Amino acid sequence: MSNPSQLVSTPTEALFRLGGPKANRMMPLAGILVLTFFALFVELPTWSQDQHADHEHTGMSMAADEPAQDALLSWKRESEGNHHLIGFFLVLSGLFILAQDVLEKKISALAYAWPTCFLLSGVFVLVYSDTELWPFGPKPWIQGTITNPEVIQHKIFAVLLLIVGLIEVERVRRGLKGVWVWVFPVLALTGSVLLLCHSHHSGMRGPNHIAIMARIQAEHLSYAVAGFGIVSAKGLAEVSTKWQIVFAKLWPTLMVVLGVLLMCYAE
Repeated sequence: MSNPSQLVSTPTEALFRLGGPKANRMMPLAGILVLTFFALFVELPTWSQDQHADHEHTGMSMAADEPAQDALLSWKRESEGNHHLIGFFLVLSGLFILAQDVLEKKISALAYAWPTCFLLSGVFVLVYSDTELWPFGPKPWIQGTITNPEVIQHKIFAVLLLIVGLIEVERVRRGLKGVWVWVFPVLALTGSVLLLCHSHHSGMRGPNHIAIMARIQAEHLSYAVAGFGIVSAKGLAEVSTKWQIVFAKLWPTLMVVLGVLLMCYAE
């Protein structure tokens, strides 16, 4: 008689036992590959229908290319919320850096706190910054990204944040020196330059769009100026001079300033 503990209780368990340990290990990988395929290439079948209905409804009530008011408000809330959350993470990062000497004496693991804030920001921007893309929206990633300059820029910002976070984690873990200390200034400079030409399509729709775009451009210009300040101070903090300590405190302070500016973002 079979041991009761060896009885198969569900079809899924039966499938796993049939495939053996190797098949069990491959199942999560197969699931990830399927999800990746859908995210990158597959357009959800409801997309064209929803868009067609939206355009029909919009054309009956507004100009042909004018989105509905509720869509404008949704874009506004989403965009402002994204800026505010990234600003919050930047403020946390700056404060952790400023208090790093004190905090590390109590809990050494807090040395990873500010790079972790960058990693969280990068993941958030990569996944959630454009909700028309899968999994929140119907558009696949490749189509939705390559056809929209704003989305491309968002994903570049996400990659920059992730690279900085990963490198800084490795600097803490392995004590990386030399050329690695310049990764942050170089990538921060790249992000600051991108801010000067950041397209923002959500502000180009609806009433008063000219005034809205002017305000958005002025806000992003202030972010770029703060970014250039961070780049300069961080670079000078890596050079051995009598002002090194001052610059070492200045660049995280400017990071807090940038974070506050982002938390005040409004369209």
